[in-house]
Amino acid sequence: MSAAAMSLSTNLAYDRATRFLGSAWFLLLALAVTTNLAKTGEPWPSLVSNFLVAVFYLMLALLILIRGPAKAQAEGLLPRVAAFVGTYWPWTITFFEKTEGALPNLLSAVCVLTGMIMILVTVRHLGRSFSLVPQARSVVQTGPYRWIKHPLYLSEEIVFLGVVLQHLSWMTVGLLILHICIQVWRIHYEEDVLRRTLPEYSSYEASRWRLIPYVW
Repeated sequence: MSAAAMSLSTNLAYDRATRFLGSAWFLLLALAVTTNLAKTGEPWPSLVSNFLVAVFYLMLALLILIRGPAKAQAEGLLPRVAAFVGTYWPWTITFFEKTEGALPNLLSAVCVLTGMIMILVTVRHLGRSFSLVPQARSVVQTGPYRWIKHPLYLSEEIVFLGVVLQHLSWMTVGLLILHICIQVWRIHYEEDVLRRTLPEYSSYEASRWRLIPYVW
């Protein structure tokens, strides 16, 4: 077998393994959240919030399974570390102690629902270009990508805020701040690989904000 064929085989095996493990992780989280739905005596704001979070995890599991092949991806270990830490580690917050108050759970439901709707709208335009590790597939310029370059990161952060409100403490707030820092790190890696791989990206990014118009 040639070196090119071996490299392709290795990349395919790696892609399949990451798809399976990534999807399995979010299915596990969905199952963990679903167990709370079966508890008797849970107030309805908590039940609504838990249900929406479980649906969100199932949606992520599906997106990971159906994403298309990449044309290129960021090289080295650090981009992969940033991607996996940013994608998987923060959601362990699901296993933290639950917030009992009705108001935090109502706000959580609003954040999760808002973020999910934004993700669905974004993915409709992103299609199978969805990825975890910084990769280049195509330059999407429709839908929310007409205004900002990374609407999926913004949507995910809104959902994560909702999950933090479900498990509100100084530790989870600290995790939220750390997660934002990791996402910024991932954005820079992603933009670098897009510039190097897709010539049309340079003109696209020159006229778009990253996350929040007129801010950054």
